[in-house]
Amino acid sequence: MRGDITLKQLIYFVALADTKHYRRAAERVGISQPSLSQQILGLEGALGLELVERGQRGAVLTPSGRTVLAQARKVLAEVEVLRGSAVDVRDGIAGTIRMGSTPTIGPYFLPRVMRRLHRDHPGLKVIVRDAPPAVLHEELIAGRHDLILTQLPVRSADIQIRRLFREPLKLAVAQDHPLAERESLTDADLAGRDILALAETYPLHDQIAALCDELGAELRQDYEGSSLDALRQMTALDMGLSFLPALYVHSEVAVEDGDVSILPFRRDRVVRSVGLAWRRRSAHGALIDAILEVARRVAREHYASVVKVE
Repeated sequence: MRGDITLKQLIYFVALADTKHYRRAAERVGISQPSLSQQILGLEGALGLELVERGQRGAVLTPSGRTVLAQARKVLAEVEVLRGSAVDVRDGIAGTIRMGSTPTIGPYFLPRVMRRLHRDHPGLKVIVRDAPPAVLHEELIAGRHDLILTQLPVRSADIQIRRLFREPLKLAVAQDHPLAERESLTDADLAGRDILALAETYPLHDQIAALCDELGAELRQDYEGSSLDALRQMTALDMGLSFLPALYVHSEVAVEDGDVSILPFRRDRVVRSVGLAWRRRSAHGALIDAILEVARRVAREHYASVVKVE
């Protein structure tokens, strides 16, 4: 070792690895290209390794560079943990959290959570972005979200989860469907029936597909809903039956004069798990704990008759 390694050198090196181009890397970190080149040379000198091949193809990492890159990312992640922890200790429950939410849950649960957070923790700012669950999981691991509200399970050794509630899936049929006036249903009543589901990017698709196999029902492959509203509208047109999440039904399906009928099925034992997920080494532990507690209180106080609260 012939010198100290600085955080700036690691930041610039990661930027160069990401952009594969000195000029673009310099623009990303807000310095001149010669300054960035000098910092990369300084890192190579401190390590005694050649990290970057310089040529017509731009900046290409050497095998040593790829090894150092992995470690540099870990070091910078730990610095963010330290910085976030310091903010939590200094400011209490304050700061900005980026939350991802699946559109089959967030619109029907988060508004009350956001109002409660604003009331109880006015210094906390939560930025919410909707995306399909598969996208949310990828973006959480990549650091674009600090936590996500999603259907469980989320399988990753790097992710920590807490279940908030189990949400029944309600059977919906068209108002003029032969089953619409039935007071109770058995599994046999659904055998051979066409069932509608969301696209495969949603865990609900796989859950409904498995249920169809169990019931002997037919999952329609020729038409998949892009949203719960689309699924309900297709059901209203008698294109098939559907299973709609209870929070959605509570929010969007009128008890009287609705476009679909909601029927009891298996005493609400067909459920999906809903919870929060975040990176295990998140820099915002105190903020996430605050959001988790508020979400649990909202579920208990406002939706205990709709979902099965943990």
